[in-house]
Amino acid sequence: MTTRTSQRRASIVHGYGATPADHWFGHLAEQLRRAGIPTTIPALPDSGAPDPAAWTAAVRADAGTPDENSIIVAHSLGCLAVLRHLRSLPPPWRLGTLVLVAGFVDPLPALPGLDAFIADGCDVQGLADRIDHLTVIRSDADPVVPPGHTDRLARLLGTTAEIVPGAGHFLASDGITSLPQALNAATL
Repeated sequence: MTTRTSQRRASIVHGYGATPADHWFGHLAEQLRRAGIPTTIPALPDSGAPDPAAWTAAVRADAGTPDENSIIVAHSLGCLAVLRHLRSLPPPWRLGTLVLVAGFVDPLPALPGLDAFIADGCDVQGLADRIDHLTVIRSDADPVVPPGHTDRLARLLGTTAEIVPGAGHFLASDGITSLPQALNAATL
């Protein structure tokens, strides 16, 4: 009897106002590819004026229905798009690895213009049961996503957040052009 296994593959999902070429996304993709993991970074449409349905559709088109060999790494508002995609999938499905960086499901005081995107939130109950390796990462000094927002998301998912001191919102302007914590979590 032979067992079919698929190759590990990864998707990196950017956040609000970003592109696949920004921040630490390209560096992480390069590191994953060097490890033999094919990696995509989809360009989410209109990242400066995001539409929830369009972003979820873009994540769906890139990540599809995950399996135990799938890796998804998401940043900020991209986390919400990924969680909505996962919530929309009919069972059974399984995700090998999910890494959420500066994720949240609650409105952001610093970005009230995103309230319409965030308004419906995302029911994450039960999602963690379908994820083999789940990591939530936050900074201790994020001016965009309050640390308490990421901590709340982590609690809703049944875990605690890993804290990266002084990383701001994990932007290149914060000095973050590589994120070894995400690489470590993605390659467990």
